[in-house]
Amino acid sequence: MHRIEQLFSEWVIRHRIAVIVASLVLIAIAGSGVRNLGFTSDYRVYFSPTSPLLLAYNKTEVTYTKSDNIFLALVPKDGDIFNREMLTLVEDLTNDAWQIPFSRRVDSIQNFQNTYAEDDDLVVEDLYSEAESLEPEDFKKIREVALSEPLLNGRIVGIDGKATAINITIQFSGENKEEELRTVVKAARKLIASYQAKYPEIGFHVSGMVFMNGAFVEAGQSDGETLFPISFAIMVIFLVLLLKSLSAVLGVTLVIAFSVLAAMGLGGYAGVLLAPASVVSGQMIMVLAVANSVHMLVVFIFDLQQGKPKLDALAESIRINLQPIFLTSATTIIGFLGMNFSEAQPYKDLGNLVAVGVFASFVLSLTFLPALMSFLPVKVKVGEDSSVKHLKRLSSFVIRHYRSLLVGTFVITALSAIALPLNTSEEQFTKYFDKTVQFRLDSDVSTKVFGGTYQLIYSIPAEGKGGISEPSYLQDLDMFAGWYREQPETVNVYVLTDTMRRLNKNMHNDDPQWYRLPESRELAAQYLLLYEMSLPYGLDLNDQVNVDKSATRVIVTLKELTNNEMIALEERAQIWLKKNVAESFATTGTGALMMFSHLAKTNVKSMMVGSVLALLVISLILIFALRSVKIGVLSLVPNLLPAIIGFGVWGLLYGYVNMGLSVVMSMTLGIVVDDSVHFLSKYLRAKREKGYSTEESISYAFTHVGKALIVSTLVLAAGFGVLMMSHFTMNSDMAKLTTWIIVAALLANFLVLPGLLMKFDRTKPTQERK
Repeated sequence: MHRIEQLFSEWVIRHRIAVIVASLVLIAIAGSGVRNLGFTSDYRVYFSPTSPLLLAYNKTEVTYTKSDNIFLALVPKDGDIFNREMLTLVEDLTNDAWQIPFSRRVDSIQNFQNTYAEDDDLVVEDLYSEAESLEPEDFKKIREVALSEPLLNGRIVGIDGKATAINITIQFSGENKEEELRTVVKAARKLIASYQAKYPEIGFHVSGMVFMNGAFVEAGQSDGETLFPISFAIMVIFLVLLLKSLSAVLGVTLVIAFSVLAAMGLGGYAGVLLAPASVVSGQMIMVLAVANSVHMLVVFIFDLQQGKPKLDALAESIRINLQPIFLTSATTIIGFLGMNFSEAQPYKDLGNLVAVGVFASFVLSLTFLPALMSFLPVKVKVGEDSSVKHLKRLSSFVIRHYRSLLVGTFVITALSAIALPLNTSEEQFTKYFDKTVQFRLDSDVSTKVFGGTYQLIYSIPAEGKGGISEPSYLQDLDMFAGWYREQPETVNVYVLTDTMRRLNKNMHNDDPQWYRLPESRELAAQYLLLYEMSLPYGLDLNDQVNVDKSATRVIVTLKELTNNEMIALEERAQIWLKKNVAESFATTGTGALMMFSHLAKTNVKSMMVGSVLALLVISLILIFALRSVKIGVLSLVPNLLPAIIGFGVWGLLYGYVNMGLSVVMSMTLGIVVDDSVHFLSKYLRAKREKGYSTEESISYAFTHVGKALIVSTLVLAAGFGVLMMSHFTMNSDMAKLTTWIIVAALLANFLVLPGLLMKFDRTKPTQERK
């Protein structure tokens, strides 16, 4: 191995011009693929095209009206929605909402299709029109219908009657959904802003799937436009202060830029679509690419300070760092490739892009960087680096007190391990964004005034065409809706039987005693036909009934639930269905939030499998590369302690693990191994090449790699620390926990690993001292 390192280092220095030219050409070719890199706002990208959850959801959307919607909550400060000004606002805004691009349907209390009997006729008409000419008795009637009608109360009218909503269903053409989404969001905001200026006493709070998708896009763009340059600037400042060489900082900066460009370009060639969860891959590559370059430059500058000629110092740095940089890059790549076990495609893309970027930084730091530095002026003071004496003191302290440090660390680790079960796999979907995001604020208000906005969707099959008119089917459907209304999580149930009851009452001269389901299939079918023929364009029954009337859709609006609570509720529904209705009635709940609920739950399990496999592979690599089973096993301790402590503290402070956190174990596993690999490589080099004792080898590792570990940790912590500022909470949570683990890894390698070596590696040196 020593011979290979020597030959490679000499080759790079000998052919440094060719290395620089080849690097620039290859980066240019790879980077040109960036123009093909796309971005998607569609939440469906988190699911595999063959996912049963997605297939069921798509089938429901094809059968009924699309669920992409804009939900506009109108909350007057005085809490009165049944007055002339408010009803005029609702009427005007309902009419104008039809002008929003791709609007398919607009529902409000104004155009609710109220039915009543007039002699022998069924009258179907808007609940009200021309609000400015309404009489006092009209307001009373509107209030009575709005608060008593199941299709309105808790859905279009707030649970306490102090707010109302306009729901706009959007049906994108699909030709260019990203552009269509921007167009719809822009038009809706412009419309709302005009009404907000006209009605300053009314709160306008917009949510729904369209604006949720828009928030995903804006969060990703915001992170890219603000956090990326901030992170880059902070890292450059750190590098200038710690390396004290502008030419060295220039070299690192080029390696960073080329690594990001190569990964993103190759991602473009592969057809990757960036999502909010994967758009941070560029920033992660930027942060991780620093470590390899820092190790190269720290050794290079150290040798220059010792008076070694520049080219010799570069060759020696390549030789010394070839194995540890290869190992750290390999383990980091394996860790990120472990993210392919994620159920969510954006996290797979994140892992793959970062893995490619780390590979690019590995190659560039060992070839392009030293070749470039050979031509750049590097001014250093000859003499010992001031940091060396501090590191010597630290090594002496650790060696002297290693028993106490081991005991203290393992007590902390044990306590953290006890706290691990406090972490539960939970998602709260409205909290994907922090409270600086308007969508989050508006969603919180909508949840408060309407009791909840989560939806669970069922497509209930009947037996054959027209089967929904069968009395037994309607009875079962009504019982199912009734069961859901009894559940504490339920806010509203949107079901066809409420319309059928009302029609039956209307057709019996509005006699309240007839507010029940029709007793024959023929009557039910006639009622439906008569009602549908009376409905205006855009307000048909397609959102509830399929084309051949062989199934109906039930929409259950729920309180704000975690993914586990939603899954548990649906499981209770399945138990009820099996016990109370015919097998042909069987159906399962779907919807965007139900899909994410299952995804969040399965993703944690999948990532645990990925993390364990990555750990096994990394352990075998270390044992083989370090040529010592004992040292390889010892390295596992400082590699696992940071994750145990990080997740333990997280369990105490927060107690949930969302999709963003589920990938942290696999992602950080490769990163934290870097510290132990570099420390152990220097330790073993001192023992094997220089014949040092255990204590001397530990001190050698501290003085020769300690500064590089501190610099790389500070840069990594700063880079991920900036990502904590992300408005997308899955990214900010991931960055927070990752930062804790990275800092804990440095402490583990400085305070625990030396103690383990003192305890278990008291072997004699392999050769005489040099």
